[in-house]
Amino acid sequence: MKSIKQIGFAPVSLPLSADNIVEFHAARILLLISLCGTGNRIDGLTKMAKLDFFVRYPDFFAVAKNASPPVAESNNTVESAMVRHHYGPWDKRYYHVLAYLEARQLIEVVKKKNGYLITLTPDGRKRATALAGKPSFALLVERMRAVKKEFGSKSGSTLKKLIYNLFDEEVGKKPLGEVIRR
Repeated sequence: MKSIKQIGFAPVSLPLSADNIVEFHAARILLLISLCGTGNRIDGLTKMAKLDFFVRYPDFFAVAKNASPPVAESNNTVESAMVRHHYGPWDKRYYHVLAYLEARQLIEVVKKKNGYLITLTPDGRKRATALAGKPSFALLVERMRAVKKEFGSKSGSTLKKLIYNLFDEEVGKKPLGEVIRR
């Protein structure tokens, strides 16, 4: 993953994907903490990853929300793919993105018992509020608000179990490291 500030050094002939830009993921995580968290905080990496999963996979969210079979065709594209990990959907870039945000003093990550509290700093709150007001983030903000309404009060462990129960074929039975498709 590269910073948008570094892309000028790449050969022009190489394709560029937003999925490879750290700021793209950092913006989403700032919004996720702000809009899906409680008190500008998310309790645990598992909860963060599972809420992010439902934001990034709107078809899976629709099924989980309605607990009904998925519609055969959908125009809800996956924004950025995740992989099957030990504890369900995961993105290995989280560590890079969280370090990026922490280094810029936009979040604080504090160890608490067996997990981490991920909290927006005052500057992080300002940035998240500014991002939420941009038209280009309107759909993402809408999705995050819906995810918060449905699952914001659930623990990461509860969300993990929900994902495995509802999406065993699509997630649970995938080999570790395999990309989750929808």
